[in-house]
Amino acid sequence: MVRKRQSAAEHILDIAASLPWPLSLFIAAVLYLGLHHFASLAPLAVKSVAEIGEATQRTMLITLAQILQYLLPILFVIGAGASWIKQRKAGQLHDHVAAFPKIETLREISWREFEQLIAEHYRRKGYQVKLRGGKGPDGGVDVELRLQRDVYFVQCKHWRAQQVGAATVRELYGVMQAEGAVGGFVVTSGRFTKGAEDFAHGRGIELVPAERFLGEVRSHARRL
Repeated sequence: MVRKRQSAAEHILDIAASLPWPLSLFIAAVLYLGLHHFASLAPLAVKSVAEIGEATQRTMLITLAQILQYLLPILFVIGAGASWIKQRKAGQLHDHVAAFPKIETLREISWREFEQLIAEHYRRKGYQVKLRGGKGPDGGVDVELRLQRDVYFVQCKHWRAQQVGAATVRELYGVMQAEGAVGGFVVTSGRFTKGAEDFAHGRGIELVPAERFLGEVRSHARRL
């Protein structure tokens, strides 16, 4: 199936919704103030033929700013609302798992909820978090973490039976090398093979099996 192409407005909404909601609100305010300034400019009075081009450009800029001074901030406010709702749901999910820290609890949620749970967990640990939006339950880097200037990548493996092998860890390491991440995490609802553990050793990759992850979630319950 051919994926429907996003409009510019939809793309902006996606960006705003992926940011922390206070940041999206801040951007909305800055955009309004900046664009309102241009929208309030007076048209250029034409005194000679040589000034026609400049006057036309100024008029176009003013007209565009008059339209965008409301449109862009509204999109970022809507995106901020969506971001707030997602963060609130992720917080509720985190608290639910912390209250029932069992492997069965992890396996009852969807792979998308598993990603959101992991993102919320690292947010509570002090990282700046960005969901990168994998293509599916096994797709690429799922969460990007920042701690000051350092970048870390997270792969989330919501596997019910199969153990996570070395190929997954090798894939993450390759992306880390290509994009300059200083470290990475692979978090699973199951376990890791001996080969995965051997490959991760000494490469800045932390393997987090289900039992350990549940313990960490419980220790960070209700810490926002």
